[in-house]
Amino acid sequence: MAALNPNTWLNFAQARVLLLDDHATGSNILIQIVRAFGVVHFDACTTIAEAQKCIADKEFHLILINGNLKDPAVYDFINWLRRTDTPPNCYASVILIAGHTQRSNVERARDSGANVILAKPISPTSVLERIVWASREKRPYVKSTVYAGPDRRFKEVEPPRGRSGRRQNDPSRTASDADASRQMSGQP
Repeated sequence: MAALNPNTWLNFAQARVLLLDDHATGSNILIQIVRAFGVVHFDACTTIAEAQKCIADKEFHLILINGNLKDPAVYDFINWLRRTDTPPNCYASVILIAGHTQRSNVERARDSGANVILAKPISPTSVLERIVWASREKRPYVKSTVYAGPDRRFKEVEPPRGRSGRRQNDPSRTASDADASRQMSGQP
């Protein structure tokens, strides 16, 4: 991740942020961090039900969630958020903050529709870097029968050697599939 230019100004004065953390200390840390960034409009929730009510009543640009809530439905909450048909909240950047970032949790966060997972302990710098990264990412929003959220693919990479891509626009289809088609038809 590229370092932030210290001369860059970021204006969070008009941003609305939802904070979901059921631990008093963690919630206070998040509140202090977003206030230090200049965020004036934020809602701090301690339960998923409170957060759902806030989302129904207000527009949010950013949602910061403690991934270690006592309520184990945090991933279901993110999935619910992405599947609600109430723009712009379903498109808001979601940063999941977790103390346990083993592969299974990262995959669950990704598959639920989170933009980024941030490992604890957090610092204002790490939070700001993830906010900037999430705001600049160009992944399209995808909605299907099994997933809703930012496209889970981060790079345009070719399929494994010897395999053709599944999509017409896969990088390998442009050269290798054209070569294979020519060889099958007997063309040089």
